[in-house]
Amino acid sequence: RPLVPGSRAPTRWSSRFNVPPSALLVARPVGVCSMMRLPLQASAEGLDAAFVGVPLDTGTSNRPGARFGPRQIRAESAMVRRCNGSTGAAPFDSLRVADIGDVNVNLYNLPDSCRLIRESYQGIVASGCVPLTLGGDHTITYPILQALAAKHGPVGLVHVDAHTDTGDMALGEKIYHGSTFRRCVEEGLLDCGRVVQIGIRGSSYDPDPNKYCREQGFRVVPAEECWMKSLEPLMREVRAQMGDKPMYISFDIDGLDPAYAPGTGTPEIAGLTPAQALEIIRGCRGLNIVGCDLVEVAPMYDASGNTALLGANLLFEMLCVLPGVKTL
Repeated sequence: RPLVPGSRAPTRWSSRFNVPPSALLVARPVGVCSMMRLPLQASAEGLDAAFVGVPLDTGTSNRPGARFGPRQIRAESAMVRRCNGSTGAAPFDSLRVADIGDVNVNLYNLPDSCRLIRESYQGIVASGCVPLTLGGDHTITYPILQALAAKHGPVGLVHVDAHTDTGDMALGEKIYHGSTFRRCVEEGLLDCGRVVQIGIRGSSYDPDPNKYCREQGFRVVPAEECWMKSLEPLMREVRAQMGDKPMYISFDIDGLDPAYAPGTGTPEIAGLTPAQALEIIRGCRGLNIVGCDLVEVAPMYDASGNTALLGANLLFEMLCVLPGVKTL
């Protein structure tokens, strides 16, 4: 099929799946800007996995701009190719994948945006499709998990972040990007004994900022425990903890050190490296993953585009570890 109606640019090789076009055949700037230049589809019907944008940053507490994250991640994803040369994963030879566009959020009303996100994801989940979300600030994970938990029950969570996002209230509001996982706990969306938070760091308002998380049964892995080491041993323990029950990956780009990912709203020094990010995501292979997100990319704080490029590659890695992806 043509990439653009009337053009001769192919979107696939001899495959029944959607396949990103090769830059050897189609110039990267050609076509509508979609995730990995995949076909755009109006809904998740018939898909095994779908990239979804949620361009919302009304819940941010510091620098705004994550509403432009999905757009920039899509633009930088033109560099991502068909196969994972490191792991051998061939997601486009295994799953039918497309970009289904963005959720139409309400930038003036955060609770209403949560409703719109929840309802959109209920439709995605009902179709049997696994959503891979381009954020947006971390508030969006709350309504996404509402939709997923309605189908799967409480889910496990691998959460990479500089912050636990378990605050209660800020400026009198209970919904914002720093309260996401407390709201999820209160509504029974998480299987708290299967929640792992990795990369937590930074100053705090409390001498024991992780007390609430420990009380819920979360495993908190501070960034200091990750410095200068491989995270493969940690991920072996995480896989055993998750078991075969449904689980979700939520990756805040500020989990990485701002030397690698400066384009975010609440950066914290001394974070994870991109190599450790790959170890975490690849370490989730074999788990019962029912959804993933990559949030808090705010492109205007990184003129190089590297933060969005990193985000696009991490989303590709998440696609590569979904159930059903084979290796070649």
